[in-house]
Amino acid sequence: MAIPVIDFSKLDSEERAKTLAQIAHCCEEWGFFQLVNHGIAEVLLERVKKVASECYKLEREENFKNSKPVKLLNELVEKKSVDKLENLDWEDVFLLSDDNENEWPTKTHVFKETMKEYRAELKKLAVKVMEVMDENLGLPKGYIKKAFEGAGENETAFFGTKVSHYPPCPHPEKLTGLRAHTDAGGVILLFQDDEGDGLHCRPSPPRP
Repeated sequence: MAIPVIDFSKLDSEERAKTLAQIAHCCEEWGFFQLVNHGIAEVLLERVKKVASECYKLEREENFKNSKPVKLLNELVEKKSVDKLENLDWEDVFLLSDDNENEWPTKTHVFKETMKEYRAELKKLAVKVMEVMDENLGLPKGYIKKAFEGAGENETAFFGTKVSHYPPCPHPEKLTGLRAHTDAGGVILLFQDDEGDGLHCRPSPPRP
């Protein structure tokens, strides 16, 4: 079953009502949808893919070779076991947030500048998505955003950007890759590169 595709630019056209209805249906029946014409420049997205790939090669690859997933897989292969690694993700991942900016990768050229620009665009897009949800639910504009931020004067919603890399696995028959999971958070914006076709989504019936 194909993932629903929403042309976000049509919210600024005479097809706004139709597009709002499509988004409402996606939220109610699927819980996710693909956004096109969302306003984030293609040139920026290409830069994000470039620096993320370079960052793994320069700053992450050697550590991944000594990581728990690699060690457990090697042990399994050495034992010639027929077992599979069930509770394991074959993934290198790190988190970017405003609170850990001093821990961001530093060796990759323009990584920090690119990701700061990207995160700013993501935040603007997330707000737009929430405002569409406000409108569909008949809520005042900004209601959902405010709900995430809390009641305190200086409270803000956590905004994190997870950077994931999925290296080739020498024995893919021994593990799943990335386990089935539910993303935690209010609004999840996922940007996938052009390598492979590993993203699968399963719609879930609405809860009463």
